[in-house]
Amino acid sequence: MILSILMTLGGLAILIFGADVMIRGITSLATKLGVPAIVIGMTVVAFGTSMPEVAVNVMSAARHQTDLAFGNIVGSCSINIGWVLAIAAIIRPLKVDAIIIRREIPFMILATCTLLVMSLDPQLDGPGHPAMLPRTDGLMLLLLFGVFLYYTAMQMRGPGRRDELVADATDAAEEIKPQTNWKMAVMILSGFACVAIGAQLAVSGAVDIAKTLGIPDNIIGLTLISFGTTLPELVTCIIAVRRGQAEIAMGNVVGSNILNVLFVGGTVATIHPIAIPPGGIGDLAFLALLTVLIFPIAIRGSRTVTRAEGICLLVLYLTYITYRTATAVA
Repeated sequence: MILSILMTLGGLAILIFGADVMIRGITSLATKLGVPAIVIGMTVVAFGTSMPEVAVNVMSAARHQTDLAFGNIVGSCSINIGWVLAIAAIIRPLKVDAIIIRREIPFMILATCTLLVMSLDPQLDGPGHPAMLPRTDGLMLLLLFGVFLYYTAMQMRGPGRRDELVADATDAAEEIKPQTNWKMAVMILSGFACVAIGAQLAVSGAVDIAKTLGIPDNIIGLTLISFGTTLPELVTCIIAVRRGQAEIAMGNVVGSNILNVLFVGGTVATIHPIAIPPGGIGDLAFLALLTVLIFPIAIRGSRTVTRAEGICLLVLYLTYITYRTATAVA
């Protein structure tokens, strides 16, 4: 049991470290090849914090551990709002940029509600239909993610257009210094190796823990794995808030949820259909509740997530996750 916990935590640590090294190597290579910073920022850097979720869930799908993948996708999104965003707001109230309210938050709500509706086959079509996300649903999620990227890129066209979220990602790309050819190769290859090894260790350890304690895989994904894979978002948000860049924290959380639902969820379901585990619909409904709550919080008053609202989100999340874990163990 202790070995499995150490394997899971160690795997997550190796995974996060490897993702950071690999992204820096790829960014350096793209810069050397003359790829514009805005393109790097919108692709490589923007995907960087979601690399742990991608690696863990792709590994889970390849091993047919789709309950673990489902729990991680839903759990990571719930933690982003009920833990990461809440903690950031408690540290310092978060000012919400207008572009996030107009574009990212509505799209996050659309993505989450789409995933929820896709999971309601038995309720909508009758008990004879299994609760699952087939490959067709996965492809639809990926297409919707493509629409989001296209819409974002189109809004950036034209002179004088500025998007703070895109600008932040671009600045992050420009801060990564180009490396020599051999160093870039070492960074990319070693980073990829660490991601693969870390994901393998994390998934294997999590499955062992679930079997030992008799806990469903999706609960392990909903809690332990999700906390581990969202560490990059948590660290990024805390640093941004402490620097007085609260709008970055909000954009990071919302953007990460869109990536998790559409890109990660779509990729996993395309690799292997995801069966909705027992209680999974409730987890998705709770995620949808948290997601919808963000909109009135964001537009209220001075477009600021206050400390009191952060505390409410945190209490709501901790209450649900405690109930969910207790009922699964009982």
